[in-house]
This record gives sequence, structure tokens and C-alpha cells, in this order.
Amino acid sequence: MRTRVKICGFTRTQDALNAARLGVDAIGLVFYPPSPRHIEISTAMGIVGALPAFTTVVGLFVDAQAAEIYEVMANVPIDCLQFHGDETPDYCRSFGKRYIKAVRMQAGVDVHQLAQDYYDADGLLLDAYHAHAKGGSGVRFDWDLIPNDCRLPIILAGGLDCGNAKAAITAVRPYALDVSSGVEASKGIKDTQKMRAFIMEVMQEDTITL
Repeated sequence: MRTRVKICGFTRTQDALNAARLGVDAIGLVFYPPSPRHIEISTAMGIVGALPAFTTVVGLFVDAQAAEIYEVMANVPIDCLQFHGDETPDYCRSFGKRYIKAVRMQAGVDVHQLAQDYYDADGLLLDAYHAHAKGGSGVRFDWDLIPNDCRLPIILAGGLDCGNAKAAITAVRPYALDVSSGVEASKGIKDTQKMRAFIMEVMQEDTITL
């Protein structure tokens, strides 16, 4: 199975367009004001409008009010919602949209139970726990915490870059890798060469393991 790649936290149209041309499967747009990668609806509209066909757009929210999410959905053609806070299963599915539930991993997290609770999610995005950040921290967690028989697709995030992408695929066999800070020149500013290197590492590892 081919490992999909999602790059999250775009703030500039050209960066997202470069990622699409490099073959990324999905781009993530952050609608969480405390994040340094947060963008306004007008910026998101410009980014999505420039993308070619077959590039999935994911909107990231953290414990947002429903009205905020509906406003984004009304203006930005988002394919999938990503909930990165403490949203309940009922809340996540209330928007009638495909969704991903992010999980901040640490000892004691029951991935099997979460997969049961969020049974209709497109996948569980497993990220590193950080006391003061809701993702994008560049910190890796212990991959041994991930069960190898989860009923939902696993999207692996947290501290990924071109130096450990192959190891992540070998160790976890995830459905997808999600990278943000590992392909940046600075927060929210993507580095084209780093994006290319990351995608190439994933493609090469997939070729070896097929």
C-alpha cells in the first residue's frame, strides 16, 4: 500500500501550489488563532483556489465553535475536517463532513477505544502530546504506543522530517504521514526542497516495501 502524505500549516499560496506539484496528497489549513500557522478565510480561499485537481484540502480546528466551522465551510471548499482538540464524537460528525480525529499520544491513551468512539472517522491522526501546543511542535512521540491492529487508518504525525520518514513507515506502517515543521524554513513558511526531500523519502521507501 502506498503511504499518503499530508503537509499541514500552509500560509502562502505558492507553497501549497509547490506541494501539489511535488505530489502531496493533502494540504492542511489551520483555523486556530493561537497557532503561528493560523490563516484567515480570505487567505484560505486564495490558497485553495490555486490548487490543481486531486489535491485534498483539510481544515484543522481546535475546540472551535460550530458557527466558526460553518463559516469556513461556507467560504472554503474543504474536503475533510480535522479536529485537534477535545471534540466529542457526536460533535465531530455533526457537520456531515468527512473528518479526522487527532490524538495527542502519551502513556495510557487507548487507541482502540478511540477508534471505537470515533468509528466513522476517516482516520486517527496520532501526534505528540505537548502541554502547551495542539500539534505542530516538531516533537516525536514513542511509536511503540501505536497498536498494529487499529480498526481505523493511522495518520502518523509529530516530529517527522526527511531524516526519519523511512523509519516511520517501517516501524508503524501508517496509512499516511502528516508533516508540518519538518518541511519549514520558519513557522508557516514551507521549504520547497524539504518538501521534495520528504516526499521522495516516502516514495522510495514505498518502492522498497511494495
